[in-house]
Amino acid sequence: MSKKAYEVRVAAVRAELVQMQVELKSAPFPLLLVISGEEGSGKGEVVNILNAWLDPRGVETFSFHNPTDEERERPAMWRYWRCLPPRGRMGIYAGSWYTEALRDVPRSRPEQAEFGEQLKRIAHFEQLLAADHALIVKCWLRLRKDEQRERLRELSSDPRTAWRVSPGDWESHADYKHLDKLATRLRQVTDRAGAPWHVIPAGETRARNLAVAEQLLASFRAHRQRHDLPRPATRPGRTIALRPGGLRRLQRLRLDRTLSDSDYEQQRDAWLGRLNALVREASARQRSIVWVFEGWDAAGKGGAIRRLTDAIDARDYRVIPVARPTDEEAAHHYLWRFWRHVPRAGMVTIYDRSWYGRVLVERLEGFAQPGAWRRAYAEINDFESQLTGHGIIVLKFWLHLSKAEQLRRFRDREETEYKQHKINAEDWRNRRKWEGYEIAVGDMLALTSRPQAPWQLIPANNKRHARLEIIRSSCRLIESVLGD
Repeated sequence: MSKKAYEVRVAAVRAELVQMQVELKSAPFPLLLVISGEEGSGKGEVVNILNAWLDPRGVETFSFHNPTDEERERPAMWRYWRCLPPRGRMGIYAGSWYTEALRDVPRSRPEQAEFGEQLKRIAHFEQLLAADHALIVKCWLRLRKDEQRERLRELSSDPRTAWRVSPGDWESHADYKHLDKLATRLRQVTDRAGAPWHVIPAGETRARNLAVAEQLLASFRAHRQRHDLPRPATRPGRTIALRPGGLRRLQRLRLDRTLSDSDYEQQRDAWLGRLNALVREASARQRSIVWVFEGWDAAGKGGAIRRLTDAIDARDYRVIPVARPTDEEAAHHYLWRFWRHVPRAGMVTIYDRSWYGRVLVERLEGFAQPGAWRRAYAEINDFESQLTGHGIIVLKFWLHLSKAEQLRRFRDREETEYKQHKINAEDWRNRRKWEGYEIAVGDMLALTSRPQAPWQLIPANNKRHARLEIIRSSCRLIESVLGD
């Protein structure tokens, strides 16, 4: 391509890119542009040129180097979740989740197997975002071996660009055949609907630059057209159990268990001491703990959390109260706000309500489309698998009480001045949907209770019994994990 023809086309492309950004602001999806390719293919040049062509106020560039200590102390995908753009904005990934997968070139059979697992995690991550309507544009800048050699020689021979060629680039060139085989496998495994690869010839730089920009524009137009189609409004419908086993388990739970004040106080301190020792042991082993509390309104989650934290140094834990998403949270994938609070090694995070809102309140109130909340069971299981796979201890509690006991507590809150802030019209409205919520809880128990992160059902009609049972169960569960 001649310089003159290139400049004419660039002027038009720049105008189209800025118009794309204007349209993206009101679009119900984020845009992720991933730039990958062979060494010397010009990945950095393309990113710099795109940033020059785009309005910088609507785009952010991310580059990932060797993980920091903070990043190593969390599951591998944590640092990528943190850097996702919200709906209406664009992120350019110069170094991405693919950079990490290829960083240590796998050669042995175990390394190749781990490489395959990394690719599966990446594919799942992208499918998760695509299912939430994110536009993912992935461009692989392709250089043949002879083109790579010429590019490296050209850069090395010019004092102005020689700094851009490192010994590692020449090592990659010498290892071109093996790296090309890995790259081909990478593209094959992660080329999915919603996140396909676009291979861009990178031998001629001007044509390469325009090809990336034009692919971005074409992908945006097609995606925008699909999402401009009217979608049916979400309405809560008749609730049908997906897995009746969970509902039966819930309904069989004995709620008549009691504990006197004296028995509670006699046992509480001993169990809190045991829990304190276990949390400190987990911390010494660099094992984080995540507590998840769900339950009926007025079931006593807040009180249980206050008693639980009596056993933990206040410097070592955070309580995350989960309410209606903020505007920032609502502009991201629903799991984004929970990934942000995953604890560092040896620390504790307590979620007062959690990601299970997707399959409970969002399901019942029609905030999520049926396809979205049905898909969420597998998404949640995968999220928790990444936590436990990283060594995090996940403890999940459902506090269950009878409908009659909930009514008594509601009335007590209304009649007691210092408790009135705990009751509102939404609590009463949720109560009228008791049967529907009960079915949804049953499905949650059946579909998301797994050996690595089982649900603990706590009879909560008696608050003292519930609080002590949570502490005892936490001790036993942490002991079982640490003893493995």
